[in-house]
Amino acid sequence: MRAERNMRAERSCYLLHERAILGAAMVILFLLAWEGLERGWWADLLHPLLGAAAERFKLKPIFVSSPTLVAQAAFRMFFVTGEIWRDLGWSAIGYVLGLVLAIAVGIPLGLAAGWYRRFSYAVAPFLSALNATPQVAFLPLIVVWIGTGLGARILVIFLLAVLPIAINAHAAVRTIDPRLVKVAASFGASDWRLFRTVILPGSLPLVLAGLRLAVGRGMIGVVVGEIYGSASGIGAMINQAGARFQTDKVFVGVLTIVAVGVILAEVVQRIERRVEIWRPPA
Repeated sequence: MRAERNMRAERSCYLLHERAILGAAMVILFLLAWEGLERGWWADLLHPLLGAAAERFKLKPIFVSSPTLVAQAAFRMFFVTGEIWRDLGWSAIGYVLGLVLAIAVGIPLGLAAGWYRRFSYAVAPFLSALNATPQVAFLPLIVVWIGTGLGARILVIFLLAVLPIAINAHAAVRTIDPRLVKVAASFGASDWRLFRTVILPGSLPLVLAGLRLAVGRGMIGVVVGEIYGSASGIGAMINQAGARFQTDKVFVGVLTIVAVGVILAEVVQRIERRVEIWRPPA
């Protein structure tokens, strides 16, 4: 009986933390597989079966590096030389400014387009056209127009991040239960009160979902904007390290961007879960 209770407790604990357990297990397996490529574990393991052909599973650090080498490089760059902090700070400035600008433009634009029918007709072709166009294609023109400085990076991040925010905000207003709008209007609610008490709370979950997408696309804008002619920032560091075949530094830069993006997306997702109850029933 006691053993059965222990099994139930263990099962409940597993189900409660299943997402973290499975995610951590897959990450560990991936890191072990990656480490084995550089150290030659898989080549040695497969040598009895494949002979000399198994050597193709042993890769040199100049091509793929390894988790241990990347960890050593990260420790050195973060805590010994501190060289990465300047690039991180420079990238963070452009990212924050570009994302804030995208939020400031995208949310009002999407909500207004969803609420006002004629305005929606006017802006919908532009949103559809920009959504179908890879914004990175504008980068040569941006460089010609405003150079390769901070302004160019902010504009690239803005173009990549503003569309998911605006499109989701537009769709969010369209999903509002029209019965709620009619009831509020029948009680004499003004347009501002109607927007504040019905439209905005009901739209917030989808708006946050768009923001979560914008966080990832903004990270792409950081790298793309800095690789193209910038002398500082994480993207520039990745570009310079790649040109020197310093694959461990390249992975440090890439994994740093991944970690920051995952953390920001998780924060937005947690907020999104909290406000999900505000969504009107379908």
